[in-house]
Amino acid sequence: MIYSHRALEKKWQEYWKNKQIFKTPSNMATKKTYILDMFPYPSGAGLHVGHLKGYIATDVMARFRKMQGYAVLHPIGWDAFGLPAEQYALKTKNNPVSFTLENISNFRHQLQRLGFSYDYNKEINTTDPNYYQWTQWIFSQIYKKGLVQLKWSDVNWCEKLGTVLANEEVLVIEGKMVSERGHYPVIKKPMQQWVLKITNYASRLLKGLDDLDWPNSVKELQRNWIGERLGALVDFKIQNSLEKISVFTTRLDTIFGVSAIILAPEHPLVVSLTINNNEQQMNEYLSEVKMKTDLERQELNNDKQGVFTGSYALHPLTNELLPIWVADYVLYHYGTGAIMCVPAHSGEDYHLALKYNLPIKIVIENDNMKMPITGNGIHINSQFLNGLNNEQAISKIINVLEAKAIAKKHTTYKLRDWLFSRQRYWGEPFPIIFWDDGTTGLVDELDLPVMLPLTNNIVLTVNGQSPLANMVDFVNVTRNDGVKGKRDTNTMPQWAGSCWYYLAYILKQDDGSFIPLNSKTAFKLLEQWLPVDLYVGGQEHAVLHLLYARFWHQVLYDLKVVPTPEPFMKLVNQGMILGVDGEKMSKSKDNGVNPDDIIMTHGADALRVYEMFMGPLTASMPWNIQGIDGTRRWLDRIYRLVTEHLAWIIKNNDGQMDKIYHQTVFKVTTDLENLGFNTALSSLMVFVNACYKTKQIYLPYFLGFIKMLSLFAVHLAEELWLILAQENSVAVQKWPEYDAKYLVKDEVVVIIQVNGKLRGKLNVVPNLSQEEILKIIQNDDYLQKILYQYEIKQTIFVMNKIINFVTKVVDKHDD
Repeated sequence: MIYSHRALEKKWQEYWKNKQIFKTPSNMATKKTYILDMFPYPSGAGLHVGHLKGYIATDVMARFRKMQGYAVLHPIGWDAFGLPAEQYALKTKNNPVSFTLENISNFRHQLQRLGFSYDYNKEINTTDPNYYQWTQWIFSQIYKKGLVQLKWSDVNWCEKLGTVLANEEVLVIEGKMVSERGHYPVIKKPMQQWVLKITNYASRLLKGLDDLDWPNSVKELQRNWIGERLGALVDFKIQNSLEKISVFTTRLDTIFGVSAIILAPEHPLVVSLTINNNEQQMNEYLSEVKMKTDLERQELNNDKQGVFTGSYALHPLTNELLPIWVADYVLYHYGTGAIMCVPAHSGEDYHLALKYNLPIKIVIENDNMKMPITGNGIHINSQFLNGLNNEQAISKIINVLEAKAIAKKHTTYKLRDWLFSRQRYWGEPFPIIFWDDGTTGLVDELDLPVMLPLTNNIVLTVNGQSPLANMVDFVNVTRNDGVKGKRDTNTMPQWAGSCWYYLAYILKQDDGSFIPLNSKTAFKLLEQWLPVDLYVGGQEHAVLHLLYARFWHQVLYDLKVVPTPEPFMKLVNQGMILGVDGEKMSKSKDNGVNPDDIIMTHGADALRVYEMFMGPLTASMPWNIQGIDGTRRWLDRIYRLVTEHLAWIIKNNDGQMDKIYHQTVFKVTTDLENLGFNTALSSLMVFVNACYKTKQIYLPYFLGFIKMLSLFAVHLAEELWLILAQENSVAVQKWPEYDAKYLVKDEVVVIIQVNGKLRGKLNVVPNLSQEEILKIIQNDDYLQKILYQYEIKQTIFVMNKIINFVTKVVDKHDD
């Protein structure tokens, strides 16, 4: 007999909703756990089965913790601002609101069909004015703290999309920058942008990683992105000028090997230093650079491009004239945007020197003298540094140059300040007004949110401004004293709403409002729930989302708005479910599998169980329809135990299943604590096999099995619980316990060796001592006969494993 999954799913989903089974408890007397998914962007394409892996895993853990007696917060929401909805609205002449709400409704329906234990009272939507009121409030606090700056920056500008793009939204195709969406041309363009000074928190963001239970790979990605480097700043005077160039270097010991000074193309001195008819070549070069991404500029290739400015700097120790060049592998936002060119000891400098015939001065010995020489060695051609190794030379040169006021120790970071402006309509408006009297002011907190004006006619501007610039009723404002002003018409990036959404879940109220983030009530709730105990999401968000969210959180921590220095204590990156072709599921490849189709044919429980049984949570595995078929057959087999073999389930314990049951509870519990969902399911499968074999199933044991099954096959478990006349939902029951005495093995095999060679085996009870094993051997005629011919010099014993006799050969018959 097979069960009707469609009827069961509808029945129990309505039951959970009506009974509010998964409502977040307000009573925090019990221990808490906060289990969080990286919330989805609700696209028009809907979910495919690859999206569900992490959601199923967190749902299993949320149900597990609930049965263990934890107060559980397990919410869901929607990261709903973004470029795709705006582009759809532009094409269809609709407002993005309706499109977004339709997508959210579809996503919610898909998730509900999977039986997830989300508390939908906590559901959030980043486009809800009640929500982005507090996004704007947080921005205001960051602004007041002096961490927001309006500055000119070279940005990725896409004319066709009418907006600035983040680096992650830009691709390089055939050597040209294009937008990820639509593959439209992208150029570097100077624009005035709001910038958040995340670099002020670089050292804290780096140090904070040490205490987090995150994958090492993610920590390394963040460390590399922050890019801390210890070195020195050294000044090079410019010939015939009062100006000087400040250079950052980690290898000040190679200063006697400098052949040139190289500036980033964006360095402010490039224009003034370009002389002697080099202007045309320089302008052409700078135009080419604008078409390159930072990643392209730092590619490890031998073709390094540069242009000589015509100017020279003076070596601070030798007064040698050093040509000043511009090369795009130097990034302006890293260090000072200027470097010492030391060709003999730097790969990029070496290839530039070869191409343009710059001197190559060797200042570190190397046996094979293969260029460039980047390792440790004895310094040569370096005056007072000669004979010193790298560490000694670095220490000495910084002391000498600091004494001359030429250099000083300095730490720099690869991390750059966060460009926070987007020229889009569909985003959070900035709570900022530019007044005609020349001042810039924040909108009063009592007047938040600054509402996004609704329109069905989004029009891109021709001057690089946001479409909001066309909406005069929104833009023009008048202050109480009569001074007129204009609102900032840029909007915040999509990252803004995702920087604090984990706080919003805690503060969301049933009426749709949020407890004020700056209230004592909010702080008390945040103290109860933070930090997030388990955060599951894809590794594609390993750097920016997590880094930005940590930055906002640390600012709020400094402002005493949140009680913890870090937001996410444990992070897990789930592996991907690939298409049957082994490729990542995507709309463009047409290899996605719609979960609605699987739910229709096999049921939600089969889909949940299959995704958790495919392999380890962190592994990527291809979809296999035969696998889901097998999973459904296993669930039907469980159903038949109750519907066709109910007589097997007895109220008196005959002891047959004591061992298998308690071992199953122990194994499943242990595996779940380690997120080993596939091995936990394997143990449940072994238990089912034992049930069919013994045909005498003690009722409390089977009820314990249903509790464990209820984490995975949520609807079927509820139905079986009801059939066996049990009260309430299985989801609110206490997690089963195991008796440790049944975990002990009945016997172990101890190997008998003589000089490392197998001579016999003993089947004995566990944990016997060496003396006890020797007594058994003395009473074994076969083993005594073997050992009789040897003189035993040493006995090596490993409990429950082996006893090895090391001997001197003696023929006792010759005595």
